[in-house]
Amino acid sequence: MKPIWIVDDDQSIRFVLEKALLREGLPTRSFTNPREVLKALDSESEADGPQVLVSDIRMPGGSGLDLLATIKQRMPGLPVIIMTAFSDLDSAVSAFSSGAFEYLPKPFDLPKAVELIRRAVGESQREDVAEEKMADAPEMLGQAPAMQDVFRGIGRLAQSHVTVLITGESGSGKELVAHALHKHSPRANQPFVAINTAAIPKDLLESELFGHERGAFTGAQASRRGRFEQADGGTLFLDEIGDMPFDLQTRLLRVLSDGHFYRVGGHSAVKANVRVIAATHQDLEQRVKEGVFREDLYHRLNVIRLRLPALRERREDVPMLARYFLQRSAQQLGVEPKRIADAALERLSHFQFPGNVRQLENICHWLTVMAPAQVIEVKDLPPEVLESRPSLAPAAGPFTALSSGVAASVVASVTQPSGAGLDVSSDAPQATLVAGSDLSATGDVFALGVSGASAVTASTWEPGLEQEALALLNAGRTDVWDVLTRRFETSLIQAALATTRGRRIEAAQKLGIGRNTITRKIQELGIDD
Repeated sequence: MKPIWIVDDDQSIRFVLEKALLREGLPTRSFTNPREVLKALDSESEADGPQVLVSDIRMPGGSGLDLLATIKQRMPGLPVIIMTAFSDLDSAVSAFSSGAFEYLPKPFDLPKAVELIRRAVGESQREDVAEEKMADAPEMLGQAPAMQDVFRGIGRLAQSHVTVLITGESGSGKELVAHALHKHSPRANQPFVAINTAAIPKDLLESELFGHERGAFTGAQASRRGRFEQADGGTLFLDEIGDMPFDLQTRLLRVLSDGHFYRVGGHSAVKANVRVIAATHQDLEQRVKEGVFREDLYHRLNVIRLRLPALRERREDVPMLARYFLQRSAQQLGVEPKRIADAALERLSHFQFPGNVRQLENICHWLTVMAPAQVIEVKDLPPEVLESRPSLAPAAGPFTALSSGVAASVVASVTQPSGAGLDVSSDAPQATLVAGSDLSATGDVFALGVSGASAVTASTWEPGLEQEALALLNAGRTDVWDVLTRRFETSLIQAALATTRGRRIEAAQKLGIGRNTITRKIQELGIDD
């Protein structure tokens, strides 16, 4: 994660914020005046820049408001928080017209300041997604006639503006398909904005989707655009739509009907030209029967449906994916890539993979760190694979790789059913979309208990933890604590969510942590449950 830049000529303010943010796992970098900030921006790439900028309003050598104006010209998506004494509130409030994220009056309450900065970090990460350049995504390849037929079907979906519903288990690659549909659509040069409706508390979700006006609720000290406005002209991806609160489903239905909505606390209708792609791992038909999902919204979303099969339904893809993930893990860790023996590949191919492609990626990273030799044998496979009963189910269908990189894969089969909408079923021709992304720290899970199939005993994982720590230390890394802590927390939460089928409150109870804690951790670690 990029650091929080703090700009203040008062050393005590810098010290207090640095310590408070570091306790929360947020890296910091401090400056005494705006000139130092601009000099740092000139000498560094955008990738090394700040995640959030927190600046005092009055400093020797420059004004925080002038710095804000300059930053917004160079980095328009960067959230800037202006710190100000009460006597400067009028000028601070006027800063909103220049694009300030929020102001922080002095003297401030430290926990509230940290929470405000956390919100700004979340906003920054969402803006990064919205401005992501889809041109870096790989193209699909495939020579079989059946594959070409399916690609043409997917191409027709991408060129249209119709709503798409993507279904499939967690880890099967629903967001990757949404990215592919956006990339190949006429909206490709416009924003792609994603939001996980299950990851945001109910009382904040409405504001996140539709935005709010200043004073709409406590803490709403400035107007804020919602996801629909951020995605105007582009694509809005609503992940885990099946978990959306019932009362918000009504508002979403109205937006899908005519494209108009009201910000929270607003009185003027806002128009947004957005293509909506929704995804869920749940059975929406059953949710409708249970009365927790609106039937009219279901039919509005279910115009075109893409079903993504689990990895166990397409086992012939496992060898190709495993070899790729081993290459990616080696590149990430700066080591020689390991090879995997045919017998080990065969055993791996018959694993059930309850975590789907994401779990295969994690296993390959585990093998890169833990396997003792350059050639991975059956005995080197992780305990959950070795202790599981091999499945003898046949492989399903052909596969098609993408030209540059694989991070998760999905199968999309296109048929024309009777009744409403275009559907994807296992009876139709199939194509495997293997879409690429970097192997991030959030995906590098050390202890692979996600499947719930077997427990990794202390005698197994503790020496492994020591070995991985030594590998990172010997590689010259200086963030070993943060890297391994993120992986450990990610593994624990994914394992708990797997055992509770994604029910967060129950998962938090099993882990012995609070509901708010697990929600915050899921957001911080980027876990897609």
